[in-house]
Amino acid sequence: MPGPALSQLSAHRSIHDAALEEAEDLTSLLAQSIQQGDHEQIRQVAYVLLEHWETRTLRHADVEEREFYREIESTFPSLKTTVVQLSRDHELLRMIAGEIKHRLTQDVSWQDVLIRFQALILLNRMHSLSEETYLIKPVEAAKERKRREDAKGGDGSGDALD
Repeated sequence: MPGPALSQLSAHRSIHDAALEEAEDLTSLLAQSIQQGDHEQIRQVAYVLLEHWETRTLRHADVEEREFYREIESTFPSLKTTVVQLSRDHELLRMIAGEIKHRLTQDVSWQDVLIRFQALILLNRMHSLSEETYLIKPVEAAKERKRREDAKGGDGSGDALD
C-alpha cells in the first residue's frame, strides 16, 4: 500500500512541485550556459539535469505506477482509463529522457537538447495537473464520502466513483 504522500493532494503536489522547480532551475542554467558558449559547463549541466529527471521524476513515476496506480485501479475500477493515460505520460517522459541520454553521447546541437529538456518540463507540468484533477481529487472526494457514510453507519461498499 502506498504511503500517504502519494494519495494526499497537498503532499503529492509538494513532491511534484519540488522536483519541477529544481528541473526548471537546472534547465535555466543550461540555457545560460548555451548562451555563454561554455561547452564544458553545458555538458556538465546537461548530465546533472538528466540525472535529476531520472532520479527524481522518473523514479517517482515508477513508484506511482507500481504502488499508487495499482491501488487506484483495484479500489476504483472506473479510473482505469485515467491510470492508463497517466502511465502513458510517464512513458513519454521516459522516451524523451532516453532520447536526451542518447544525444548526449553524440555530437549534437545543444539547442536540440535544451528543447527536449523544456519539453520534459511542459509534459510533466501537464501530467501533474491531470493527475491532481482526474485522479487524486476524485479519489480524495470518494474516500471522504465513504468516511462520512461509515460515520453515519452506512456500508460504503462499492466503487464510490461509479
